[in-house]
Amino acid sequence: MTADDSFGGVVLAGGYSTRFGETDKAVAELAGTPMIRRVAERVATVADDLVINCRDEQSEAIRAALSESDCDPRYATDPVPDRGPLAGIQVGLEAVDREHAAVVACDMPFVDPTLLETLHERSRGHDGTVVRLADGWYQTTQAVYRTDAMTVACEDALASEDGRIVAALEQLDIVEMCADDLEDVSEWTFESIDTPDALLEAERWLAETEP
Repeated sequence: MTADDSFGGVVLAGGYSTRFGETDKAVAELAGTPMIRRVAERVATVADDLVINCRDEQSEAIRAALSESDCDPRYATDPVPDRGPLAGIQVGLEAVDREHAAVVACDMPFVDPTLLETLHERSRGHDGTVVRLADGWYQTTQAVYRTDAMTVACEDALASEDGRIVAALEQLDIVEMCADDLEDVSEWTFESIDTPDALLEAERWLAETEP
């Protein structure tokens, strides 16, 4: 990977996991492995500068969850907690020393590195690439952004008290991809494990597919 081809990765873990019960979903185990470790290791296969965004009080547990992993992330903690994913994206991207970076939520343990590579390639000369799903929803937390442009856009959107990620995207030159264009990408890549029931379903799927 050349310097021109290298890019960073941000794993968003600063949410309060309100739908997950008493457990922080970032460190919840999926088939014996913390979800954030699954995400971080997949992102790290294609990103050479990995940043974990979280709250201060999460840091110790997340470091423990990643202690046996080969990836060596840096941490960017939220200066003001509970400002939503847009603020987490801003904090995470500010810490990345690359032109572009993948941004992935910690509850997406099946993120496909092939997808991130494709999004990175499509982002050349643009401010990022986002997949638009069949229902019209933008998959903004499994996307690639130009770090400096998206950081400014996040800051501007938050200053206007609009915490939607799409409010930041509206300020940028973003490439849209359709899910139908994603050949050779795992159909599970966008699965969000944000409830205990979703965790059980994911464990059943792994039991059926993993040797």
